[in-house]
Amino acid sequence: MLENDKAMLQRTLDIISTMSGIDEVNMYDDQDSLAYTSLAMYPDKGVDPNCMNCHSNLSEMFPVKEKTYRIIGNTAQCGIYKSGMSPRQLLIRKPILNEKSCYTAACHYHDESEEVLGSLIIKLPLKNLDSVVQESSNDFLILATVITILMVTFLIIFTRKRIKNPLNSIISASEAVSEGNNSIRLDIKPNLLDDMRKVSLAFNNMLDNIESATKELQNWSHQLEYKVQRKTEELSEAQNELIHVERIASLGKLSSSVAHEINNPLSGILVYTKLVQKLLNNADYYHPKKESMLKHLRFIESETKRCGDIVKGLLDFSRKDQDNFEIKNLHEILEATCNLITHSAKIANIKLVKEFTAEADLVFCSPNQIKQACFAIMVNASEAIKENGAISARTSNPDEDSIRVDITDNGTGIAPQDVPHIFEPFYTTKRDSSGLGLGLSIVHGIIQNHKGKVEVDSEVG
Repeated sequence: MLENDKAMLQRTLDIISTMSGIDEVNMYDDQDSLAYTSLAMYPDKGVDPNCMNCHSNLSEMFPVKEKTYRIIGNTAQCGIYKSGMSPRQLLIRKPILNEKSCYTAACHYHDESEEVLGSLIIKLPLKNLDSVVQESSNDFLILATVITILMVTFLIIFTRKRIKNPLNSIISASEAVSEGNNSIRLDIKPNLLDDMRKVSLAFNNMLDNIESATKELQNWSHQLEYKVQRKTEELSEAQNELIHVERIASLGKLSSSVAHEINNPLSGILVYTKLVQKLLNNADYYHPKKESMLKHLRFIESETKRCGDIVKGLLDFSRKDQDNFEIKNLHEILEATCNLITHSAKIANIKLVKEFTAEADLVFCSPNQIKQACFAIMVNASEAIKENGAISARTSNPDEDSIRVDITDNGTGIAPQDVPHIFEPFYTTKRDSSGLGLGLSIVHGIIQNHKGKVEVDSEVG
């Protein structure tokens, strides 16, 4: 342009118009008259490149000094296409400003006061872009339709699964409760809605309270009957204990009287038996049945001693005096008792365990009687052990005013039907007639005489 080469300018515009995406390039002078156009080489294209044929003033369409973009189409105001077929186009107008190089050039001269020398308008077709937009719009419409269908389906499934099904569960549980089933509960799942979770928790809490109240009413309805039954059992036990004590007391008095009456004749029998044995053992005495007679005498002596033991047991059983009571350490008495049975326990391969852990062991007692009672229990325990057994003696203080002695073994045990009778006089479970049935009766009497209590806990095996 500085050289004022119009042919070169036309070729430049033609080259620009051949670029991809550019439909037309036009240049207007400062009076908005069409000066150059790229359509000169395409006269049969049916396009009017001169905007002044439709618009009297380009400034109405474009600002004068600013680069402008405008989209045009087949409108009444713009007859750019003579055939009437006018796809949308993008007009880019670039004003040609009067720069210093223009009004100082040697080839031609412009007045320095002129601001705009002309303008360059480039037309870009929007047909492909509109096609893409139309396809995108169609795709968007299809996608929106699909998304809407999916959303509606999701909402239906969500509503049914997260709202309707939990509500149906609450309704079913309510109907079950109305029919008397208070044990039913709602299953609270982790993905349950907060509101449904709160309702379910409140419903379960209500059912828990109802069930608790029902159980409490049932307990109250049975409580009176239980108390009456318990009191009846306690009275029955107390009555049985009283009857047992009275029977033991009466039997003790009778035993004492009978024992004194029998003891003297037994002593005479035993003395004369030994005297006859001494005479028969004399070497000067001979009799063909001497050995048989000695055998019979030994049998009489054995049975007489046995009767004496029975009488002694009766006297021990009936003895209730506290004349020889004194304050004594129970652990010392138990230690002496264990020493008495230690030798026989070793012979029988029985382990004897002592755990005297009671801190307070001072008792007011008859040491010999306590020793006799504990020794009798340990003897019974050793007789119940078959092999490789153990007997343990332990002490403890249940409270500050009492002491407890536990003597346990791992023997054969006592049958349940025998437990209620083991303290009765002459009751024995030893089938070989080696027991008199007075051992535990004497133990019971001694402990009662010391204001104590004997308890038995045993299982067969």
